[in-house]
Formats: sequence, structure tokens, C-alpha cells
Amino acid sequence: MFRSKSYFIGLFLPLILLGFSISASEALGQRARETFVYAPPTVSLAADHSVLNACEGDTSASLVRLNARATSQSGNPIRYNWTTSAGRIDGTGAAVTWDLSGVRPGYFKAFLAVDSGSGDEACEAFSSIAVLVKCPPPPPPVCPNVHITCPDRVGLDQPVTFTSSLTGGSGNVTPMFNWTVSAGRIIEGQGTASIKVDTTGLAGQTLRATLSMGGYPLDCSASCSISFPVPLKCKKFDEFGEIARNDEKARLDNYAIELQNDPSRTAYVIVYPGQGNRSRQVQTQRTRIVDYLVNSRGFNAGRIITMVGPPRGEMMVDLWTCPQGATPPTP
Repeated sequence: MFRSKSYFIGLFLPLILLGFSISASEALGQRARETFVYAPPTVSLAADHSVLNACEGDTSASLVRLNARATSQSGNPIRYNWTTSAGRIDGTGAAVTWDLSGVRPGYFKAFLAVDSGSGDEACEAFSSIAVLVKCPPPPPPVCPNVHITCPDRVGLDQPVTFTSSLTGGSGNVTPMFNWTVSAGRIIEGQGTASIKVDTTGLAGQTLRATLSMGGYPLDCSASCSISFPVPLKCKKFDEFGEIARNDEKARLDNYAIELQNDPSRTAYVIVYPGQGNRSRQVQTQRTRIVDYLVNSRGFNAGRIITMVGPPRGEMMVDLWTCPQGATPPTP
């Protein structure tokens, strides 16, 4: 009986021990696998620009700053590997600069791969970010504000100067000054901001100076005009010698009407003595004419100026009218 039990115990005991050993090994293996399950690092990526307005050759506006934030669940160090579809990456690590100088317009991507650990513990994570590169059309050209200063005073047959000034307008344009005048002749300054014009013979005319600015694809021009007065000149209205008194009055009546039609004019009466006339006769003639104009025609004596000219063959009287500012007649 005891031999049979010993036989069965000896037969099944190794099998039982083998089963316990296998179960223990599986349990230990399960615990080992649970202990060494690795998590990949986390990563996020940001850029300071999503759109670049940069044209070919413009390097100042072609840089994008990239910043990555990566963490390792197991606390292992992070390694950063940057690549791009265009341009180049300057720098290493989590913060770099993406240089897109010279690329054509379009969408471009920067790629980041981060890894941590080594061997069986090596884990990777990936991220990317896109940037649009645009080359905006150049701004439309703008004319400068062109201002021309006309001379304050003009004199007959005297040169005048026109001066220009510019403000505003499109940059990077070298202004070119092109002057034209409607009368007279440019004698100095063509191609500069100021010109001098010869005005000989322009009495009674208008002079217009026009400045057209070259270098702009637009009509950028301005003009300024000045007028030259008609020269003020005295006019001889009548002349007569020793005539009958009534004829003299008739001539003085017409003279008075002419002066009354233009109250700004002054009467100049010039008496030329004859060869045999005495000074008293000349004075009598002057007094008689003034007396008639003042007392018979109601003329203001302050508007009458009498003069004595050099002797002639016989006594002569010249009647002149002169506008204000005109040079008086010379006997």
C-alpha cells in the first residue's frame, strides 16, 4: 500500500512542480512586460509667421522663427531633427530660424522629428508646420505734390525766376525737372528745381511756366502764371498853334471830356513859345487854358500840370493825358 502511494507521489510530484514553475515564469514575464512599456515623447510646433510677404531678393522679410516644445515621459534627453521642403534651417535644438530667402511664392513646410532614449527605449514623435510665401504687387505709383512759386514782382523786360518744391510721392524715384514756358525764353536752370526766364517784349502778355516731373509713370505736373502790365505811357491828345479863341475852347472841351472819362489820368499842358513871344505871353496862354478847364469845365486844378517847352517858330500848345505811374512827357 505504501509502495503504491510512494509510486504515485514520485510519478506526479515532478509534474506538479513543473506546472508551478511554468506559472511562476509567466507571471514574472507579464510583470516585466508591464514595467518596460515605453511612451513616445510629446511635441508641439509654433511659428511666429504663417504668411510671409517677401519677393525675390528681399531677405529682411524672409525669416520665420520656429519653436518646438517636446517632453519625454521617461525623462530621457530630447534630440531635434529639422527638415524643410524649401529654404534652410539655421540653428539647432528647440528654437531655430527658417530662412525662406529667394523661394518662389507658394506653401512650404518645415518638419520636425524628435526622439528620446536609445536602443530598445528609442521613441520618436513628428510634427510639421506650413508657411505661405506671397510676393505682393508693388504699390501703385504716386505723384509728389508739386508746388511752383511765382515771382512776387515783375518788371517790364526784366528776367523772372520760378522755383518749385516737391513733397511726398513714391519713393525710390529720382525726380527729373522738365520746364516749359508759354512765352519768353528759359535762360538758366532747365533740369533743376528753379529756372530764370527772359521776358523781353512780353508787356501786356501772360507767361505760364509748367513743370512736368519725369521719372514717374504718371502726369505729375504743375504750373504758375504771371501777367505783365501794358506799359504806362502818356498820350498826346491834341496840339494847336495861335488859333481863334472859340476854336481853342472847342479843343479844350474835347480835352476835358477825355480827362473826365478817365478820372485817374492827369492833364499835362505844354506851351512852346514862338520866336517873338515874350514870357508874359506864354504865362497868359497857360493861365487862360487852366482857367477855362477849371472854371468853365469844372475840372480839378490839382489834375492839371503846365510846362514850358523850348521855343519854336511860333507858339504851340500840346495837350497830354497821363495815367498814374507813367513817365511825364518831356517838353
